[in-house]
Amino acid sequence: MNNGEEVTIHTFKLQYPGFLFPGKSQFASWDAPKHLSIKRTVNSINPFNWIWLGRKIKKIKPDLVIFKYWIPFMAPCFGTIARIIKQNKKTRIITIVDNMIPHEKRQGDKLLNRYFVKPIDAYIAMSDSVLEDIKNIDPEKPRTFSPHPLFDNFGDEVSKKDALNKLGLPDHHKYILFFGFIREYKGLDLLLKAIAEKKVKDLPVKVLVVGEFYTKPDPYYELIKQLKIEDRVILKTDFIADSEVKNYFCASDIVVQPYKSATQSGVTQIAYHFNKPMIVTDVGGLAEIVPNGKVGYVVQKNPVAIAKAIHAFFTENRSNDFIENIKSEKNKYSWSRMVEAIETIYKSINNHHNDNKK
Repeated sequence: MNNGEEVTIHTFKLQYPGFLFPGKSQFASWDAPKHLSIKRTVNSINPFNWIWLGRKIKKIKPDLVIFKYWIPFMAPCFGTIARIIKQNKKTRIITIVDNMIPHEKRQGDKLLNRYFVKPIDAYIAMSDSVLEDIKNIDPEKPRTFSPHPLFDNFGDEVSKKDALNKLGLPDHHKYILFFGFIREYKGLDLLLKAIAEKKVKDLPVKVLVVGEFYTKPDPYYELIKQLKIEDRVILKTDFIADSEVKNYFCASDIVVQPYKSATQSGVTQIAYHFNKPMIVTDVGGLAEIVPNGKVGYVVQKNPVAIAKAIHAFFTENRSNDFIENIKSEKNKYSWSRMVEAIETIYKSINNHHNDNKK
């Protein structure tokens, strides 16, 4: 959408040092959208870069700078840049927060978060659970909730038949999709065990596991072998280009997020975009955006509960009802709602500063 604002995106030229990055590449292999001003300027581990970029933005004096925050590792970089920018006494700074408390906790996270939040003027949380975390860390500053908008940058929906043809998959099976980086907290092991449950064994169902391993893959390979489900699991664990994402979602009948912990998930918003029913575990903010029995199922984080939902979906023919409800429900997740949240919180910053001056 275009509201008339002039926007520049500063992205990473180095996001993580190699030894901390478990994936194959930190860079997209396709061209950036031509209508956006995107600059690769940020080096997350180089303090000289933080000072240079902070001074550069400080001099420009933008009305608003927005940081996207998801992990305390970024706190020194973002916190330093923000402090320098604020020296111009004009720019307001907000942060859109995926996670305030990381899924995989490390020593020093609290100190890093405190360093990051000091120069921040206001917060937008994308789940109620994260909003509560922000309240506990920085209770005085303005904050609001706005759910993650739809990921509509992966193209339009295509037919299941066309998607299966593109992927070279047979059309006489039903497909469950597990999508995204594979980390321990995302619960792929729970889904694999669910597929081996007696309730699901006799269904003509295969699991598409699509995403890079961000943890050691061997335990998952061993579990697949141990459960004797090699013929039920299709692993696509290379880097997935944006142009390929639609085929995996459109080829699938349902998306499963068997997370052991979560705040919110972008995978849910991709599923909404492609009108795909979902099974999610009742952790963090997932249940907030997947109404149980309306667009899918919210279940306990164990293989039996996941298997029960899979069985119900495929035997009770809930797909068409869920899809119709999804088409209505996803109107809540428009980009205009996020823009409105940014505009509202920006006004509240100015009110907050004016009140403090009285």
